[in-house]
Amino acid sequence: MVANPADVARLERLIRTIPDFPKPGVQFRDITPLLASPSAFQIALAAMVSEVPEGVDMVAGVESRGFIFGTPMAMALGRGFVPIRKPGKLPAAVFEEAFELEYGTSTLAMHVDALKPGQKVLLIDDLLASGGTLIAAANLVRAAQAEVVHVSVLIELADLGGRAQLAANGLEHLSSVVVY
Repeated sequence: MVANPADVARLERLIRTIPDFPKPGVQFRDITPLLASPSAFQIALAAMVSEVPEGVDMVAGVESRGFIFGTPMAMALGRGFVPIRKPGKLPAAVFEEAFELEYGTSTLAMHVDALKPGQKVLLIDDLLASGGTLIAAANLVRAAQAEVVHVSVLIELADLGGRAQLAANGLEHLSSVVVY
């Protein structure tokens, strides 16, 4: 079930924009009002799940809002969940990947044994901006010799060019629910 226009409009009304957060010039998309509405959260999840291709073996979500969407999606799909976290948050051996954000730099980590070679992975985050976070997460999946077969986000900021950046990095299968 892809979200109908009325549902998308409802989700848009529940995503508030916070100007100049976390730094001047950034328009932060706050999903907490959407999460406070069980019916809106269910609509968002159903729309995201409806776009997942067949054959996904595992779901990976990017800290922290990717966990919010990724874990219930993994449950709905009957698949396991892999957390992709900030450095120092995972207790076993990890792969790490540094990347650029719109407002700085960061690093992500994933357990070395989180995925098996050849597994097909659905990669989840709440938002696609310039693409750096999702590209770094995909590189971690690739380091485990697994394959990202689809990327799913709740929000896409189309003007920031993230979709093109993902495609340039071999991530051509993307679905988003709300596009700004």
